[in-house]
Amino acid sequence: MSGWEVRFSNSRKLPYFYNQSSNESTWEPPHGMTEDQVRALPGAQYLQQSGGRPDGQVRASHILAKHTGSRRPSSWKQANITRTLPEARAQIQAHVDRLQSLPPDQMASEFAKIAAVDSDCSSAKKGGDLGWFGHGMMQKSFEDATYALQPGQLSPLIESDSGVHVILRTG
Repeated sequence: MSGWEVRFSNSRKLPYFYNQSSNESTWEPPHGMTEDQVRALPGAQYLQQSGGRPDGQVRASHILAKHTGSRRPSSWKQANITRTLPEARAQIQAHVDRLQSLPPDQMASEFAKIAAVDSDCSSAKKGGDLGWFGHGMMQKSFEDATYALQPGQLSPLIESDSGVHVILRTG
């Protein structure tokens, strides 16, 4: 596991893992690395600066496709959403299929790229990152789906009053 360090992304305001030897970077801890090994990496202090894990909370990113039946059918990129629910489902399912086809170490970075351009949520500016949240802070279907995932795991298509989502649990 030599060559890995923790760096801080100024654009996303999040820590990430970088391997100097291979020039590889990932948002998730390198595969096979224990929590103790991660804490011993150079730059591990950035992990604490990002807030750590508040008790009972989870961290997730999402990609949202709003539709005409969404509770607020407008977004940062479109004042009036005209997409139908079936079209929103198809759009998000295409993202799920694409992301599931990737090697695990590439999923988080590709997820952030897709979210940045295609999500109807203002979290798109942060690659879909919603930060830490606890019970009762999100719509029930979204919360239940997020808590059911393990860190690094991708959800199937999830529907809420806001629209259709795919969720990547990040913490």
